[in-house]
Amino acid sequence: MSADHLPIVRTVAELRTQVRAWRAAGQTVAMTPTMGALHEGHLSLVRLARTKADRVVASIFVNPAQFGPNEDFERYPRDEAGDARLLASAGCDLLYAPDVSQIYPPGYATKVSVSGVSEPLDGAARPGHFDGVATVVAKLLNQAQPDVAVFGEKDFQQLQLIRTLTRDLDIPVEIVGAPIARDADGLALSSRNAYLSAAERPVAGMMNKVLADAAARLVAGDSVEKVEATGRAALERHGFQRVDYFEVRQVEDLSPAGPPPYQGRVRIFAAAHLGKTRLIDNMAV
Repeated sequence: MSADHLPIVRTVAELRTQVRAWRAAGQTVAMTPTMGALHEGHLSLVRLARTKADRVVASIFVNPAQFGPNEDFERYPRDEAGDARLLASAGCDLLYAPDVSQIYPPGYATKVSVSGVSEPLDGAARPGHFDGVATVVAKLLNQAQPDVAVFGEKDFQQLQLIRTLTRDLDIPVEIVGAPIARDADGLALSSRNAYLSAAERPVAGMMNKVLADAAARLVAGDSVEKVEATGRAALERHGFQRVDYFEVRQVEDLSPAGPPPYQGRVRIFAAAHLGKTRLIDNMAV
């Protein structure tokens, strides 16, 4: 598909008209919700979605409800034309790019909240964030009504929240987690990496190495408490200014790790600030 010919729809009605047409032709539909500022990580989601369904729709919506009062909503990078070219190159069939009025019309009064899995980690560090995520994802899935939706494992807590949300609300969609896309030094790809200065960029790559070391220590028999404390100290030693968390959590519901064995049952989660950039990552054990 030509980069200049990726169809773009901006209303729920247009989106549903196209999805209905695909279904009438006997085709299945996958969705990849994004906030734009796309990179190879997002494109890997689109390519995975392409293997799961006949048609792929991507959405771009910078959701104000999931940004806190002191976070980066206004400066969050936006480049719809560039994003559309990238989506077309990855095999996307349709871009849904609604404005705020399509998601939160005048009089909008509903909030979706998922307890439990949303409470630790980013739930504690960014109050209200996951209510914003749950609400907008419920809206997007209801608007597009896809058979499959693909989300990245870099936001693993978000992925598990969405799995819980769709199960609890009987939303008939298969949620697929995509492996974390990384740069050569292991840094998880993120739109926010664009904020990193030249001096900060090599420091950022150390987060993945600290996580890998923590996973090895856990398997070797170190206690969860020691692994968490050592990981926090390592991030600070490498130059991260503030560590929001470095924690070992159970995969399914993000509850505390509990006793060993840990392989296949837990992940290690990290979030830390480097200059003006907040980075997150996680690693399976």
